[in-house]
Amino acid sequence: MGFPIIFAKICTAKTTMNLQDFSNVYFLGIGGIGMSALARWFKANLFCVSGYDKSPSQITQELISEGISVIFEENNHLIPNNFTAENTLVVYTPAIPQESSLLQFFREKDYKILKRAEALGLITQDNFTIAIAGTHGKTTTTSMVAHLLAFAEKPVTAFVGGITQNYATNLLLSNDPNAYVVVEADEYDRSFLTLNPNIAIITATDADHLDIYQNHSTVQEAFEMFVKKIKIGGDLFYKNGLPLKIENHIHSATFGLQKGEYQAKNIRIQDGNFVFDVLTPKSILENVHLRVPGYHNILNALAAISVAQNLQIPDETIAKGIAEFKGVKRRFEYILKTDKIIQIDDYAHHPEEIRAFLTAVRMLYPEKHITAIFQPHLYTRTRDFASEFSQALSLADRLILLDIYPAREKPIEGVHSKMLIEKAQTTEKLLCTKENLLQIIQILDFDVVVTIGAGDIDRLVQPIRQILEKK
Repeated sequence: MGFPIIFAKICTAKTTMNLQDFSNVYFLGIGGIGMSALARWFKANLFCVSGYDKSPSQITQELISEGISVIFEENNHLIPNNFTAENTLVVYTPAIPQESSLLQFFREKDYKILKRAEALGLITQDNFTIAIAGTHGKTTTTSMVAHLLAFAEKPVTAFVGGITQNYATNLLLSNDPNAYVVVEADEYDRSFLTLNPNIAIITATDADHLDIYQNHSTVQEAFEMFVKKIKIGGDLFYKNGLPLKIENHIHSATFGLQKGEYQAKNIRIQDGNFVFDVLTPKSILENVHLRVPGYHNILNALAAISVAQNLQIPDETIAKGIAEFKGVKRRFEYILKTDKIIQIDDYAHHPEEIRAFLTAVRMLYPEKHITAIFQPHLYTRTRDFASEFSQALSLADRLILLDIYPAREKPIEGVHSKMLIEKAQTTEKLLCTKENLLQIIQILDFDVVVTIGAGDIDRLVQPIRQILEKK
């Protein structure tokens, strides 16, 4: 069974770009979670795909096994000879620095170059699009929406910013040319403004990416610009209480705990899972079971339920689909779960995400000693939210702080992990490097140990598990 080639057009100030003008696509930063989903889409649609990433990973290994050529050296001589300026589209992630030698090469040789978000906007432009935006929760909510559509046997193509546990991939593909397209709409660098969705969700508009936005007001303005991008007659579902200006050309509804058009009521915990009732404008869904912990995930579920109802999926199917949702890799992912020790991994990298995650851990294990191992992500984020990080991390009984993961950034004088540990109120706290973390794990005793962060801390998860299993 083949997948459809969904051609679309995009207009720029210079020219009209058409996907069928290209036979090759080259990705700079192909190992990223969003980039790899795009690479897989192009490969499935019969483009020749190749790319570069700075280091090997599980994702790049999978891409190579799927027939995609990947290099790990910035050397333009390693680009396939048939990838010329005439037949090749270049797609890059904002994580690639502007001084990248490969990016400079493609510019000098006059290749057609798009940011990842622009390529996604080009792909989705002519399809019924459901876009999930928000400073927190968008990956889980995107995965939930895609899952509910797939569970209801609706045709769906979904670009997810994480690996779904139900489908073990970051890309769902349909061979129906009229499939719903579900996308994670990233606010970084205002990327989500390349989309024109039929339905949009906004989960949160907290301050973040202040290296781009400067202040919270500018973040808010970007989300209001995103609202204006919703197609005429489209729908917006957003968390109750968000201070958004809603345009007259769309329909809108809110979701929340006890408040909003879509409400979760009678929330309780049964056998380690949340169970609640959902009050909607159309009906009441009773005894909805959610296996991914945390009040924040109830909100994510409400957002997904609102879209599913809007698309006429029956309530019984929605409730069963939510109960079957297993979550997203690195979002409250159980790594080890025995009578003696619990290990959980989470991608949280913003103070509010960490607070929500650790609150959920504490709810499930109120009597246990919780050790949090956190790797800060970005110097600017660490600088801008140092106090907030320290407060959120103080919810753990023991805090182990790794060095800052720089990603796309260069070091900032005076910004380091020590800033966080000095303000944290946790009774036990220490700084360590990735290199000596495993030695520390061997020495200490644990009830619950959680790894937190968006950098490369995930590469330590399995080595930690191996040590804990021996304990």
